[in-house]
Amino acid sequence: MNLTRWSARLPGTQRRNAQAAAAGAEPPSGGAVPAARGEAAEHPDAPAHTLDALPVREVLGRLPALIAVTHGPTHHLGYVNEAWAEVFGTRTPGEPARESLPELAELGLLPLMDQVFRSGKPRTVKARKVATATRQGYFTLTCSPVPVKDAGDTGGVLVFATDVTDQVQSAERLRESERRLHATAVTLQRSLLPQELEQPDDLRVAATYQPGGTDAAVGGDWYDVITLGAGRTALVIGDVMGRGVRAAAVMGQLRTAVRAYARLDLPPHEVIQLLDGLAAEIDATQIATCVYAVHDPSEGRLAYASAGHLPIVVRDADGTVRRADEPTGPPLGTGGWVHTSGSVPLGPGATAVLYTDGLIERRGEDIDEGVSALMNAVAGATGSPQVICDRLLRALGVTSEHADDVAVLVMQYPQREGNDSELFRNASLELLGGIEAAPRARAFAQGVLTSWRFPVELVDLGVLAASELVANSLQHGVPPMRLRLRRTDRRLIIEVTDGDDHLPRRRRAEPADEAGRGISIIATIASAWGSRRTPGGGKAVWCEFALPG
Repeated sequence: MNLTRWSARLPGTQRRNAQAAAAGAEPPSGGAVPAARGEAAEHPDAPAHTLDALPVREVLGRLPALIAVTHGPTHHLGYVNEAWAEVFGTRTPGEPARESLPELAELGLLPLMDQVFRSGKPRTVKARKVATATRQGYFTLTCSPVPVKDAGDTGGVLVFATDVTDQVQSAERLRESERRLHATAVTLQRSLLPQELEQPDDLRVAATYQPGGTDAAVGGDWYDVITLGAGRTALVIGDVMGRGVRAAAVMGQLRTAVRAYARLDLPPHEVIQLLDGLAAEIDATQIATCVYAVHDPSEGRLAYASAGHLPIVVRDADGTVRRADEPTGPPLGTGGWVHTSGSVPLGPGATAVLYTDGLIERRGEDIDEGVSALMNAVAGATGSPQVICDRLLRALGVTSEHADDVAVLVMQYPQREGNDSELFRNASLELLGGIEAAPRARAFAQGVLTSWRFPVELVDLGVLAASELVANSLQHGVPPMRLRLRRTDRRLIIEVTDGDDHLPRRRRAEPADEAGRGISIIATIASAWGSRRTPGGGKAVWCEFALPG
């Protein structure tokens, strides 16, 4: 196909350019392109030229874009401009493209050119990599049909290649920058979460956090495990809505506050109530949800309070799965709501799952459907807490591309059997008051601790601690009173409960004082001690001794 016949198929100005140049000679090897109308206006003495008068070969030859023209179904080469020749080398017209333009096959363009030739519709491929002896870079290539005008013509394809190396490299630098920012955001998020979960004596606990999306925004999901003493453990999980530094800042402050409030050993609803007021002070516009739960192995129950958070899911030892729905209140920071605590049985062999909404919430689905799906997944998830975390993520379709942050906290209260059960034992004694209560308590503690085969020194310390705690309860408390001894694989716990809610405090006793030394003695001989109010208006005072070895 000669250039004259090909130019007849070009639209508008391109066709007129080609027709004007059809009878002309080849353009000179050098020299400037003739001036356009705008240039003639600026230089009145210059020859008057128009775009219509420019030879098409000269126009295409001077373009910085790479241009090749083929004709026929086998794409015989008709023309390549200087820019194409500089990149791929000089080409011989007339041969099929597979021989004359091997670069088209290397770039995978021949099937595309076939489509363009048959359909008459242009096609574009973006950012194809080109590597030659003279050029390394990326080009976007557009294949446009050259329409058939004469009956004897077969038509052709014009290949137009634009150098987009700078754009591709800029996009890659931007993607790399975004990857670094995302990695930094995830590191920040993880640094605000516990670096290592506390592992209580009686429980097995694991958690997982999956950041959402690929952007650099930090999420507000968080969790924590806090040992409270006397064998009790607090579990907390929360979600600050939205993403970004503000959400992360609120999350970090709430998590720090929870640990501080937990040390007061308050009931769950009182902790939530304090968090509610704090959240309003931190940022009244930021919505946050939270559930705070406390497990007491001696009671075999999980007490909890919720501020707008999703229900805890519990699987009993027999495989029954249920959700702890009540009570719950509005999200943190709303104010004006009196939170209350609820409880759910959680004995040996049971598992509790706490989670954020990213685990179950899906666009277009009701939230209850997500909770039901989670319950089904919990029913079939077995193994260690960490294994259960991983299985729940897989079962609910959470991947690295998940849009929302996900936090999951799994707690197991294992059943003790065989030799292991000997390390986790309980004994209790009801105290009726009177002068015989203290001797009975000492005798009871002596017998139990000796039967547990503790060293003599630890038995003596335990008996002394039990005696002082009982004496304190007899003097300052009211019935009913109870002495409880508990051992784990790591510590001995001694606790006395009574019906009075006034908590003892350590004070300095003067030499002439006949009382006030009991708590000081306990604080001196024990590894830790504390007190808390109990449901029903009473209190519990406890102390711990670390076991040798």
